[in-house]
Amino acid sequence: MRDIISDCTDESLVKDALGGDDQAFVQLVRRYKRKVFGLAGRFARDGDELDDICQEVFIKVYENLGKFRHEAPFEHWLSRISVRTCYDFLRKRKIERRFVPWDSVSYEIEDREGIDTEAAEEAQRILDWGLARLKPAERLVITLLELEEKSVREIAAVTGWSEANVKVRAFRARQHLKRLLEKHHER
Repeated sequence: MRDIISDCTDESLVKDALGGDDQAFVQLVRRYKRKVFGLAGRFARDGDELDDICQEVFIKVYENLGKFRHEAPFEHWLSRISVRTCYDFLRKRKIERRFVPWDSVSYEIEDREGIDTEAAEEAQRILDWGLARLKPAERLVITLLELEEKSVREIAAVTGWSEANVKVRAFRARQHLKRLLEKHHER
């Protein structure tokens, strides 16, 4: 038997959750947990941190559900909370020395024929090393722009920065990452 609640729109689930239907909120979590975990996984160092970030995101969503104004899709509102939670997490941690490998990058590497997986894994470790040494805002903008493939406009929307500010931050972050990677290569 098919779950009727899974056929509901996000907006109707939000309305039901605000009306006290806990199963409606559970359905929203099920619908978006993969997306939240995917984004948070780029910022966490281990499974415990990943769980903490994701739990924090969904707690904030639950506590602020009444503030969702339906001016944009629920998914955009959730993305904004997710990005800000990850950014807050990075700011609290300041400089991280390790970085969790990205599953999506690993899958991409494994799926390509003729690629030297050992060299690709080493390149990924070096990139992880460089990203871990960026300032939180730099890491955030690089992750969203280059790894999540968000547009400048989308990044501005979820971070609250102007589009010009996103472009400037992205340029500076790329330059900083380039210097770090060059320094690593000189070793």
